[in-house]
Parts: sequence; structure tokens; C-alpha cells
Amino acid sequence: MKVCQIYIFFPKYTESVDALAYLYTYTSIHRCSLYIKYNQQFDTSCCSMLFYPVPRLVSPCVSRVLQPSFRAMSSSPEVTFKVVKDAGIITLNRPKVLNALTFPMIRLIYPQLKQWQDQLKMVIIEGSGEKAFCAGGDIRAITSIRGSEDQTAFFKEEYVLNNLIGSFKIPYIALIDGITMGGGVGLSVHGKYRIASERTMFAMPETGIGLIPDVGGGYFLPRLPGELGMYLALMGHRLKGADCVHAGVATHGCESGQFPQLKEDLLNVKDTQEINAILEKYSKAFMSQQTAFSLESKLDAINECFSSREGVLDIVKRLEAFQSDPEWAQKELKTLGRLSPTSLAVTFRQMRTGGKLKTLGEVLEMEYRLVCRCCEDHDFYEGVRALLVDKDNAPQWQPKSISEVTTERVDHYFSPLGGKRDLKLGPTPKM
Repeated sequence: MKVCQIYIFFPKYTESVDALAYLYTYTSIHRCSLYIKYNQQFDTSCCSMLFYPVPRLVSPCVSRVLQPSFRAMSSSPEVTFKVVKDAGIITLNRPKVLNALTFPMIRLIYPQLKQWQDQLKMVIIEGSGEKAFCAGGDIRAITSIRGSEDQTAFFKEEYVLNNLIGSFKIPYIALIDGITMGGGVGLSVHGKYRIASERTMFAMPETGIGLIPDVGGGYFLPRLPGELGMYLALMGHRLKGADCVHAGVATHGCESGQFPQLKEDLLNVKDTQEINAILEKYSKAFMSQQTAFSLESKLDAINECFSSREGVLDIVKRLEAFQSDPEWAQKELKTLGRLSPTSLAVTFRQMRTGGKLKTLGEVLEMEYRLVCRCCEDHDFYEGVRALLVDKDNAPQWQPKSISEVTTERVDHYFSPLGGKRDLKLGPTPKM
């Protein structure tokens, strides 16, 4: 057991927190004990220095005394990697927070996937615990570092990871057993196989916190049948269990209790051409016990009301005039009224534009501009405050109504960031 006492001096508190996150991850993986102490005096004789090699980890320098309060960290790593029978297994390991995705997790997963795609026969990704695959990115942490380079770097490197998954050379199998939202969707939906269970709950609820359905949402959502993708993107509607298969979000289904056996069967394949047949066998048994798509009776209404090419205000007008199912229409109008008007307007154009773009990479480049603009604006922070911090569920959006969102405001979101800030993704993304 290696014991490291580490003195770290950083000019910014946010940088020290970012660095410590990497150090905690590193030491948990390599079975080191980590002790943190802040001091104005740098004395190499009383400590051994350990630094995880990450791009933005600055050289230590003497600064003001930093005295944050750190709770004891778990010895369990946030994400684990193992190879079994020539297959890589990634386990998201933050069950107490629904396996929420952090910056260190992204920076660990990406290089491992890059290495594995040239060495192994397949990759399986799963979440620990019984509640979630991954409930999304750690949004509270992201909004807490407002205006910093780390804030936008999180999204940039997350999108590079998403793009890698979308162009992965070997079968990528996501076992989405439980809550799968936001960043968890980005870790799964772009892979070749996505297996849902009766416990799966899929949603892209970003318009409710002043964000947009990113991580490639502008690519896969417009490619769902009819206007279902537009509906899910704007409304944040939740799909549960077999609905994920009916909608096309998941490629297959499997009972949660059968996942261990499914994994074993996948690991035992001699030829990856056998994977689809195995998944079809489990999916057929699963779907035979499920009910029809819960939105089946609403698809015509969704297609009629959400097929607008003009904007969200036109969707509102269509819902107000919809007579075939006025109760449903009023319910959707009430939901729209609670969401960020700016996010709704930007998301509408994101879906229509993303449906025309040819590649996932092009969409992610567009979405990076959009999230950077969200980070510069008001509603993202207000939405997180209202829903996740104060939990008063009373966000004060600016502007307050969809009719107040101008074309110029939306245009600004889609405009180039300037300088070298825009994300550029090639066929073989690098981090």
C-alpha cells in the first residue's frame, strides 16, 4: 500500500477542485491512500508529489491559503474497467448519485475506449446499483464553476467521447437498466446496441433546466419515427421499459433479472456476428410480456401538432386549436408553459437543423455552440437553482414567454463562438 501525502497549491479554487477529482480517481484505481493538506509553504522534504497527467493540470505554485472542507472520499473508483474473455466491461460506479457522469469519468473512459477498439472484440457498458444506468452529467457541479474554462471543457470532452462511441470500430453494447438521461443517453444511444429493461426510464429533460437536449440529441431524436423526436426533445417526456424499444431509443429489451446471464452469453461468443441473435432471443422473450407502446394512441396527435416548420409558437397555436383530444392538448400546453422559452426555441431549431446534418460529429459541433451559449445566459443557472438547488420549482425565466424569444436571440445561439473556441470533430477524434 503506497501512502502519499500531497501538498497542492493552485491559483484558483476551481482548478484545485478539478485536480483533486483526478487525484482521487487515480489513487482509488491504483490503491493509494491520499492525504490532502494546504499550506503557504512548499516543502518537498515532507511529501511525495503525485500528479495525474491531464491537459489543464497546471504546475503547482504558491498562492493564498486555501481552506475548503473536504469530506472523506470513498475508496471506490467512479468508473471501473476490466477485460473478460476478450471483451471490455465499463461500469459506472456512482450508484448513490445515480451514476451521474463527472469530468474525471469522461477523461478515464475516452482513452480506454480508444485503446480497446483496436484490441478487443466488444465493449459492454453498464451502471452499478439497481436504480440507474446514468442519470446524466453532474449539472450542479457544472453550474457551480460558471464562466470557467473547465465548464465548457466538460461539454467539449463529453462530445468527443460521444463521437467516438458513434464511430466505434467494434460492437458497443449499452445495458441501460434503470434511469438513463442526459449524459447517460450520450454514453449509450450512439452505440450499436442499447438494451432496455422494465426498469429503464429514458428522458431528455434539459428544456426544464434552461439547457438543450445535447450529447447528440440533435442527431438521434430527429431520426425517430414521425415527430416523436421533436416531442421528446421539447417536452422531456419520459419513456419507460419497453417504450424505449417501441420508440427506437433502445435496440433490444431484456428483463433486468436476466442481465447477468445475457452478459455471460455475450462474453462467450466466438464471433461477434452472433451478438444480434443473442440479443434478439432475449428481446423477443422480454417484449412478449410487455404492453403496447404507451404513446401509440397519441402518435397521430403528436405528428399533427409537432410537425411545424415555423417554431414553438406555432406548435402552441396548433395545440390550442386541437379538437381531437383537447384534454391531451391542454396537458401539453401546461407542460410547455413550465419550460424555458429560450431553451424551447433553440431546441426546436436544433432538431430541425440536426435532422438535415449528415453526421453525428456535425451535430455535436453545433450543440457545443448551443451549450456554450447556455452557459453564458441566464436560464441554465436559474433552472438548476429552481429544480436542483433550492427546489422551489419556480424558475424565473428570461424572457418569460415563447412569444418574447426573438429570432435574433436564437440566431445568436447558433452563431460561431469566435477565435478557436468552436469544436471541430474529425473522423478520428482526439482528446
